[in-house]
Amino acid sequence: MIPAIFGCSGARLTADERDFFRDADPAGYILFGRNCEDPQQLRALTDELRALHGRERLLISIDQEGGRVARLRPPHWSAYPAGEAFDRLYRLAPASAIEAARAGAHAMALELSAMGITVDYHPPLDLRQAGAHDVIGDRSLGSDPVQVAAIGRAILDGLAAGGVTGCIKHMPGHGRSKVDSHKEMPTVHESAQELEGDIAPFRALNSALIGMTGHLKFPAWDADWPATLSPTIIGNVIRDQIGFDGLLLTDDIDMEALDGSIPERAVRALAAGCDIILNCWAKMDDMQGICAAVPAISAKAAARLERALAPTRLADAISPEQGKLLAKRDALLALEGEAA
Repeated sequence: MIPAIFGCSGARLTADERDFFRDADPAGYILFGRNCEDPQQLRALTDELRALHGRERLLISIDQEGGRVARLRPPHWSAYPAGEAFDRLYRLAPASAIEAARAGAHAMALELSAMGITVDYHPPLDLRQAGAHDVIGDRSLGSDPVQVAAIGRAILDGLAAGGVTGCIKHMPGHGRSKVDSHKEMPTVHESAQELEGDIAPFRALNSALIGMTGHLKFPAWDADWPATLSPTIIGNVIRDQIGFDGLLLTDDIDMEALDGSIPERAVRALAAGCDIILNCWAKMDDMQGICAAVPAISAKAAARLERALAPTRLADAISPEQGKLLAKRDALLALEGEAA
């Protein structure tokens, strides 16, 4: 198995993709809007990916947070609010915000599992910071570490209740970024002591089964390498200080914050301590280059992958319970508007 998660180019596999994926045997796949036309088509695509590998528990993943980060959208799928909605409610009624987040994530997972999706890259545990770039912005669950951890835990629990494994991101914290890491490398200049708050939500949820790195430089920890490529940050901060022992993925290595060829980035990230490379854009040359450059998945990473997928389960259809959960979420979120 190749320690990589690959994207697919469209709503159906091409013949070249089918042959390549069968031979390469990647650890999993990531879906985007380009892959999702309607429920029948999407389930057929995920069923085909599973059939290619003969693995019922296959990592088929998506970025489905809500708000502007949602690959599945109406009219075929439900709408979900951005993290900011739970942030606002928490400041008024913490218990209600936690229950709303749990119910919303459970409803989301019922939808995802019926589509054949096993992993959601959600929740972001990045603290919202004044003056930072809005690459995180309203996606954040708040600026208080305790609050973010509490809502984040509810989201992980809700996803798990619906048969989907969540993923905490972007370790060790993306909230202070002054630029968009999709376009350039952010550098966070705060001291290690000042960054204690940023890593606190990740430490609180360090038992999560999957986590994702961020492409940011933190000179307080490593003057040379961004988190994704830094043995120091992955070893000393993510694994030791945060205490995370789950499956560690890179953020998309196509992002322009990183330099070098895609295979070079992949090799460096694995050498730094990441378990699996996330390569999103279905460029055949890049995927082939990664397969030629990287070793097979390590025994430790394979065990983490198996552990992350063990609780997942697929549904034949969206459960009727989803409507009740969405109604519960909306009623709780409405409390904030009523109080205003």
